Amino acid sequence: MNILLLEDDLILSAELCKFLESNNFTCDKIYDGETFLRQIKNSTYDLYLLDINVPKINGLDVCQTIRSFDKNTPIIIISAYGDLSDKKDAFTRLADDYLVKPFQFEELLLRMNSLLRRKAPSDTADQDIVRIDDLIVNKTEQKVYRGGNEISLTLKEFQLLVYLAEAQGRNRFQTTDYRTCLGT
Repeated sequence: MNILLLEDDLILSAELCKFLESNNFTCDKIYDGETFLRQIKNSTYDLYLLDINVPKINGLDVCQTIRSFDKNTPIIIISAYGDLSDKKDAFTRLADDYLVKPFQFEELLLRMNSLLRRKAPSDTADQDIVRIDDLIVNKTEQKVYRGGNEISLTLKEFQLLVYLAEAQGRNRFQTTDYRTCLGT
């Protein structure tokens, strides 16, 4: 399992990654929100750990940005801010969990494993996503991504792309099929 950590405390991030790696995770650490968002466009991760108070783009804004294109990857906020209003802000931005520093690494591991069990793909979720190389077509949200960037399509273009993506090279395109697909 691949974890991406956003933490600007060099000692904490090194210790946390070492702990996660000793528990069979891979862990990449990033120290600022801007670099973090660039990294997730280039790589796939199973879970994100975000500190709030980091340089350039704070962890809450990073969380909100992730959720604009990725509804499923678990996000845990790890922060020194422990007020209810801070937690409420994180959950409003669709974080999955919130852990106040200092915390025991074992507790974080328990929370991570719990979220990762829930994330296990279901048959329904798999039917709603079509993947071809770096092209992702989300039929439920009617969104298309290529190389991590969203592509804007009209409804007709989207419907045609879904039809072609699901065919994946099979020769099943018949004259009446495309009209049905496009609702014409």
